[in-house]
Amino acid sequence: MIDMHMHTVYSDGDKTVEEVLKMCEEQKLEYISITDHDTCKQYDDEALKSNTNFSGTIIKGTELHAVFQDRSIGMLAYNINPEVIEQWCKKYYSEDILIKQQEICRNRLFAICDKHGLVYDKSKIKKPAKATEYVELPIYNEVMSHKENHKILGEFTESFSVFYRIGLANPKSTYFMNHIEFRPKYKEVIHIIHKAGGKAFLAHPFEYQFENTIDFIDELQKEAKLDGIECFHPSSEEGNKREILVEYARRNHLYISGGSDYHGTSKPDIQIGVGRGSLDISKEFVEEWI
Repeated sequence: MIDMHMHTVYSDGDKTVEEVLKMCEEQKLEYISITDHDTCKQYDDEALKSNTNFSGTIIKGTELHAVFQDRSIGMLAYNINPEVIEQWCKKYYSEDILIKQQEICRNRLFAICDKHGLVYDKSKIKKPAKATEYVELPIYNEVMSHKENHKILGEFTESFSVFYRIGLANPKSTYFMNHIEFRPKYKEVIHIIHKAGGKAFLAHPFEYQFENTIDFIDELQKEAKLDGIECFHPSSEEGNKREILVEYARRNHLYISGGSDYHGTSKPDIQIGVGRGSLDISKEFVEEWI
């Protein structure tokens, strides 16, 4: 069993590298990758440099934000040179830049809430404790705590993921936050992953809630070729979504990966190795390309 997608305190997870490694060992995982957002600092952590907690194989990876057309997507990079990626990340994701972006996004989301007449108590919304935290979830949780907002929010009350993907990250929505102005273009991200000696995988295609996911992947491929797709992910656990992605990958000669997208308590229903309970990804998929 494998898990090639997880986050720690080096981005928006709440577990240390050591804690994550111990959980991976408890799950008896054979291959893992710690793919913190827009950084490789996790690979300088002492728990990884002198690993005594995990007996499996660690593939060096990261998850990089990218913009294609008018949408923000995630690109998983594997078998990378972390130093090359980390040097590039300073251009977009230094601590100073991230802190400024947090303030812009926080104020922008408050303005969106006000425009829609949503009730909230700003004093109850915790400010980010570190530059890598996202500001949207605490605001959403506070807004959701007021029952009078539920009628206004409609389908967005289903989950934060729905609110984020169909609302905040959707240019056609009146809740659109325009994160894309802060993020690099898809083609540039593909280039830096390959420059770092890595392979580029589109992260969780069904997470984005596109009208037609396969058509979107086809459009990506026209601009810059992917090396693979994350076919196994909590967003593809239901229905036949997983099979659709695997079939597409095989037909287009793309590699296959998968992971839980573990973050810790911010996604309490997601567990390392199993996602929402049914991932159980075979190691044969990654042994084709590692």
